[in-house]
Amino acid sequence: MLTLVLALWQAGAHAQGVVLVSAHAGGIAEVDRETAAQLYLGRRTTLPDGRGVRLLDLPAGAERDLFYQRLTGKNPSQIRAYWSRMVFTGRAHPPHEAADAADALGRVLADPNALAYLPAASAANQPLNVLMLLE
Repeated sequence: MLTLVLALWQAGAHAQGVVLVSAHAGGIAEVDRETAAQLYLGRRTTLPDGRGVRLLDLPAGAERDLFYQRLTGKNPSQIRAYWSRMVFTGRAHPPHEAADAADALGRVLADPNALAYLPAASAANQPLNVLMLLE
């Protein structure tokens, strides 16, 4: 029974999807899927126009898993292994982890160069640029 409840809860998180966002006032109006994947995998640290970005991650959970799976095609254990290698070799550092979606939202609104992914419902009616929807 508990397994069924957990499966339904996770399915609900997946059904609403996550959105990649920036502050409306910040000027990051568009990021293509390939650039977003390269940023979130530490393969690049700037946008194509040369502007640096501050990436934010949500804590481990359904939204984070969905985001990385849809954006990079990697499951949670692959992402953990990937970042372990990148950090160990000194090639890159993972995105900053927000305490929760509200913290990520606040940081995006306060930093014009920040990008974060949020549950779609959390981004509704906020002064944000929705750059991408991942379902």
